[in-house]
Amino acid sequence: MARPHIEPYVELNEPFKKFDIAGFKGSHYKVLSLDVDTGACTLKVRFDGGYKRKPGMSYSDVEIFVLNGTIKVGKEKWVEGHYAFIPAGVATGAIEVPQGAEAIVMYNDGEPTFVESDRNHRLALTAASKAFNTYVDAPWAPGNLVSPSVASGCLIKVLHYDPLTEAISFLYCMTPQFAQDNISYHDCAEESYHIWGTSWMMQFGDLPTGGYFWRPPYINHGSFRCKYGTIAFGRTDSKLHNYFHYNPWTNPDENKLRAAAKLYRARPELYQWMASDGHNHPHGPPDFEFADYQDDSQVRLLHGHPVGKSSGARKKKARRK
Repeated sequence: MARPHIEPYVELNEPFKKFDIAGFKGSHYKVLSLDVDTGACTLKVRFDGGYKRKPGMSYSDVEIFVLNGTIKVGKEKWVEGHYAFIPAGVATGAIEVPQGAEAIVMYNDGEPTFVESDRNHRLALTAASKAFNTYVDAPWAPGNLVSPSVASGCLIKVLHYDPLTEAISFLYCMTPQFAQDNISYHDCAEESYHIWGTSWMMQFGDLPTGGYFWRPPYINHGSFRCKYGTIAFGRTDSKLHNYFHYNPWTNPDENKLRAAAKLYRARPELYQWMASDGHNHPHGPPDFEFADYQDDSQVRLLHGHPVGKSSGARKKKARRK
């Protein structure tokens, strides 16, 4: 996810823009973060009262978190706190917003698209679809779901988990008087939107209601404080591992080397294999565990290759020539 570091950003200070493309007319948006290469983005969207859209799908995985109002999707009603993960190619029912609503809408793989359809695409991962009320239907768990654990007083609800990348989407809350003194960074990119409340971070100051950040890997953040409590929506693009230390002056390159050193100490043989010439490179050996991964039809579409013969079949044909 090649998005720039955005922190802190308070979207409540910025105006909405008219969403004037097919499937979105009757709504307005604010760009919270954007990958200028792929068009993947996180938006805050305001649906005007009377907004309607026919059944349809997107060519990107879409995540939606409803901030307020009621959104009718097919026979369902998505209300405040409702979360949905809609894989690329999965058709949702007709949408109607009688009295207006606001939501965080995330397009994970490309720019916002809408294709009118009442059927799923034949390659859609329909089993990954989910939609539920996070405030009612998901329990809070201790922050030790993330390793190493954050300080006590930070709770988490996992909403979506990708078993391949270990990316997670989650709600988290900091209880009143929450505090954590150390500095942390991660191997993953992470983003957060403050649904309610204000928290403080040493490098970036206060982040109030409506506050947002997109933080690329290896950027220091912390220590942390929260006086009255906060609830927020968060996401990562891969496994969330906490590297804790107490030096706020290290830069991302130094943090990356520190993470590599930790891997070397913990798993030296794996580190040597990764660092050796000819291994773990895009044109090196195939994936040992999933040898046919690059031939998967969805992976090929994602990388702009036609769906058809596998790479193995193409190589054999080339050798015969």
